[in-house]
Amino acid sequence: MTTTELPATFLPTPLGGTLVNRVRLADPAEYAHLPALELSDRSFADLELLATGAYSPLSGFLGETDYLSVIEHLRLSDGTPWSLPITLPVTEAEAARLRGRIRLTRGGVTVGLLDTGEQYAARKSFEAREVYRTEDPAHPGVAALYAQGDVNLAGEVTLLEVPRGEFPRHHRTPAEVRAVIEARGWQSTVAFQTRNPIHRAHEYLHKVALELVDGLLLHPLVGTTNDDVPADTRMQAYEVLLEHYYPAQRTLLSTYPAAMRYAGPREAILHALSRRNYGATHFIVGRDHAGVGHYYGTYDAQEIFQNFTAGELGIRILKFEHTFYCQSCHQMVSPRTCPHDASHHLILSGTKVREKLRAGEALPPEFTRPEVADVLRRAYARQDG
Repeated sequence: MTTTELPATFLPTPLGGTLVNRVRLADPAEYAHLPALELSDRSFADLELLATGAYSPLSGFLGETDYLSVIEHLRLSDGTPWSLPITLPVTEAEAARLRGRIRLTRGGVTVGLLDTGEQYAARKSFEAREVYRTEDPAHPGVAALYAQGDVNLAGEVTLLEVPRGEFPRHHRTPAEVRAVIEARGWQSTVAFQTRNPIHRAHEYLHKVALELVDGLLLHPLVGTTNDDVPADTRMQAYEVLLEHYYPAQRTLLSTYPAAMRYAGPREAILHALSRRNYGATHFIVGRDHAGVGHYYGTYDAQEIFQNFTAGELGIRILKFEHTFYCQSCHQMVSPRTCPHDASHHLILSGTKVREKLRAGEALPPEFTRPEVADVLRRAYARQDG
């Protein structure tokens, strides 16, 4: 190859070097004789992400050594960056009957397998303090942690079929997203994590990033959240926005089937590393990424990346400050670009937005696009009706 030739692909190497694939198409009836464990929403989401390679290099639920290392050191025991313990919690009674190979069920239907290699006690208080930075049961992540079983099962997983969920047209595995990126010839791709409808501040971040890279992977989380905007409403909002305001060949809308943990800075790392596995070269981290309440500092999710070198992460983090519309600048700005004080800024809280929607009022076009506002208003009208 000469120095002027381009490499065959610009896709980043998956974390660990290889994209994990633990999907094995099979008839669930083959495994009817095995002991069964019904999965929670979060564990079902984790099963898919493990098996399809989104959580590469993990090929199963963490064993005790890696579990403790991740909690204490933000790394697997071999030193690989990893920020959240991906575990399969069960009760002590369940653990007593679940040995060897077990089948994993969803609604009573076999969806996967676990080759159980280890059982160990969860350190819930330790995990809460280190991962969520609080033991307050009012924190949704901590509440979920305390409510789950006290024993973790570890071992490699097998997924019998990729679940396409509510949005099959937009549901792609990491390998499928990588194939789209490669087919479009994007030499660089920025990923954006969202669990809320997109407003103008988000759009501003996307388009600034698109001035730097070839493609945008808009990757909304559609697993379990405790937010009040349902996934189908959010997806409609994304679709109308992309139809009218984004370049089609430079944008890919694809769902991210994870469950929210609300772990703030820790979850930002997981979101970045998994997007590397999906083929992104860049990842946007704004204010209060994956946050909830007042448990984390505004930019803690940006600062935590200082624990890793660029080579370890394998994905470039684009850090943005809070953005908003300035009525004197007449455009979207940030504290880095706007000279005016807060009295000039149009900033609507989530509470204020919900109040306006429930009252049937229009949202300012400076805050969100009219097409998106219409989708949200109709959704709230149905809820209240």
